[in-house]
Amino acid sequence: MILTTHALTGAVIGKNISNPWIIIPVSLAIHYLMDSIKHAEYFDSRVAKIKDTWWKVAIDLAIGFSIIFSFFYLEKSSFIEMRNMLIGIFFSLFPDFITLLHWKFRENKLLAEIKKLHSWSHRYGKYPKYSPERQWNFKNATNDIVISLIAIVFLFI
Repeated sequence: MILTTHALTGAVIGKNISNPWIIIPVSLAIHYLMDSIKHAEYFDSRVAKIKDTWWKVAIDLAIGFSIIFSFFYLEKSSFIEMRNMLIGIFFSLFPDFITLLHWKFRENKLLAEIKKLHSWSHRYGKYPKYSPERQWNFKNATNDIVISLIAIVFLFI
């Protein structure tokens, strides 16, 4: 899933669960569950590097946070609601951040173990890691779009 999708679902989790200690495991579990659904990837080849895709990440985060901050502004969210939503967002994005750290610090065993779990959650269907079915295009991003739209609806109702 793209970062916007994870951020939006984390915001919805934080909005609807009042206990921050419950938000954390729910956000992490939903992240891994969503990653098990077919979706497109930024890295559509074995040679792609973060330096080649940073702009996709930046646009992705800008879109997600624009929607979330619009919600904060339009709904005049309380401090507690914003705090809970930010906790949900942080922990919904956390596994992807750990993956980034793993790429930078490959020798760290803890990061490697968490990355293994993250990779395992991406093993959806019969599609190999760099197959055309995982490349970034509208058809492959349909699940991201649908989940993001559902999250936006739940955010604003």
